[in-house]
Parts: sequence; C-alpha cells; structure tokens
Amino acid sequence: MSGAGHFTYFITVFLMVAGLFIVIARNNLIKKLIGLGIFQTSVYLLYIAPGKLVGGTAPILSDAFTVYSNPLPHVLILTAIVVGVATLALGLALVVRIREAYGTIEEDEILAMDVRPGHPEHQP
Repeated sequence: MSGAGHFTYFITVFLMVAGLFIVIARNNLIKKLIGLGIFQTSVYLLYIAPGKLVGGTAPILSDAFTVYSNPLPHVLILTAIVVGVATLALGLALVVRIREAYGTIEEDEILAMDVRPGHPEHQP
C-alpha cells in the first residue's frame, strides 16, 4: 500500500499528537477540553478508517457482491460519539462550577489558591 493509502493514519496520528499536546501544554481548562475532543476525534477516525473497504458494500448477501464492509466499527463509533458528547458536557459543567468557586479557569491559579497555610502541600 502506498503513502496515499495510509493518509488517514497520518491524519489520525497528527490529531492524536495535537490533542495530547493541547491537554498537556495548556493551563486553561476549556482548552484542555478542546484538546480532549481533538484526541477523541482521532480515535474515531482510527476505528472508522479500516472499516470501509474500497468496492465493499453493505453486508446484504447477494450473488452480485463478493466484498462486504464491516458495519460494526461505524456502530461502535456512533455510541462513542454519544458518550463523548456527554463527557464533554460534564466537563463543561465542571468548568462552570470551578469558575464559580475560584473565579478563574486557569489551572495554575486554581492550584495556587488551593495551597493554603496549614495544608500538607504548603511549604514555607
């Protein structure tokens, strides 16, 4: 298979690395959620890409067809998308509550406010 045949895998790896970088490198909680969404999208692409065969048809038995595509990855990804949307909604709800409690959504500012004298994490 040529490099063009692996194009979806290159895009998948790029999206995975970009999403992971955003999650690790950014302190803003909304940006972290966006990075998780990008990473999640790359996983969807990783599952869907090999599920479609060129020249394949829906798995309906007929003498006219010999190559069939597997519908299972597509069905699993539909479920994963629903779970991903619910997870993103929960994450956004948590960010709203954190913003109400701390007045910021920057991770380093939240951690600085959380370390108070008398706590074991506090070092003079």
